[in-house]
Amino acid sequence: MRRLALMPLLLALATPASAAPADPALPGLWPDPALVLRLAVAAVTHPAPEPHPGPAWINRLIFETSPYLLQHARNPVNWFAWGDEAFARARALDRPVLLSVGYSTCHWCHVMEAESFEDEEIARFINEHYVAIKVDREERPDVDALYMNAVNLLTGGGGWPMTVVLTPAGEPFFAGTYFPARDGDRGARQGFFSILRELDRRYRTAPDDVVAQAQRVTTRLQALATPAPPGAVPDADAIRNTVDAFARRYDATFGGFSPAPKFPRPAVLDLLLRVHRRTGDANLRAMVERTLDGMLGGGIYDQLGGGIHRYSTDARWRVPHFEKMLYDNALLVSVLLDAWQIDPRDDYRRVAEETLGWMAREMSDAAGGFYSATDADSLNPAGHAEEGWYFTWTPAEVDA
Repeated sequence: MRRLALMPLLLALATPASAAPADPALPGLWPDPALVLRLAVAAVTHPAPEPHPGPAWINRLIFETSPYLLQHARNPVNWFAWGDEAFARARALDRPVLLSVGYSTCHWCHVMEAESFEDEEIARFINEHYVAIKVDREERPDVDALYMNAVNLLTGGGGWPMTVVLTPAGEPFFAGTYFPARDGDRGARQGFFSILRELDRRYRTAPDDVVAQAQRVTTRLQALATPAPPGAVPDADAIRNTVDAFARRYDATFGGFSPAPKFPRPAVLDLLLRVHRRTGDANLRAMVERTLDGMLGGGIYDQLGGGIHRYSTDARWRVPHFEKMLYDNALLVSVLLDAWQIDPRDDYRRVAEETLGWMAREMSDAAGGFYSATDADSLNPAGHAEEGWYFTWTPAEVDA
């Protein structure tokens, strides 16, 4: 009876207040109600409940459906989803917006979460000086594409996690990708925490400069977004110039179109094959064949399970980054089939069939759709997420 009498109290502890503080100084919005209930029940039913390693937090993302946003719903950062509420808060508080874009299977998104967004000191600073927005690029490709252009304009490259700082009007004045948490981490001269503090200082002490920078970037973004005139199509020179640009970047030794990290670039291979079939340019065919040889014989291709990994960390296609993307593999199958029509090699057919088999076996959903990607990280025997654990073998396992 005593335990039953405690249940209303436990339920009260586990129920969040109707409204969180408008601008809480501490990380998070409210204590995790499920954890409070579990620990409270354990305190009644067990004399020595298992201790929790640290405080548990919950933020607005708990109300979202995106797998990526839900991964961040327990961060101490007061994340908002993309929408009017976040920008209204930024305008009301006159704060910059910290925009972080990623997706659920992104390895470096996981790393930045663990290093920065789970760090209570960094989270506290974000909560007190920024309005933080999380975006799933698979849920909002429009937002991702817009601000990825800003990253490319400001840095010359791009990737995920995408990190962009905006004015309350949504105009970017700083952009990047992954940042280590603190100065010196992973050899970085300046870490994420220092960058946040510097940008906050600039926003408060030189607001006109920040707005001017943001407007310059926005003007360039608008120019990129301006549609071509109706009926305009690329001419032959544009196609040839594109092909020549990739030919200049071609790695004649190992194939591919960049040093490490080296991506499979199936869309580029498709373009080269199409131009070869129209022009008979043997050099383009040779570039595709050398690149496919390197990939199909290397570690970037899953020799046991089928499917190509996200990229190779070395120039020889040996050591992969273990994530697999549905679109990379679908496009690779198309390239392999086109290459097979030109030269009916058994390995082209075999890898196309293996990759289609992997997609049907591991990527298809019972409801009829397909999953977009598989994560690079998997749980090791100690229960910790480790990149490539599922795919790698010890010498003893190979010998067995």
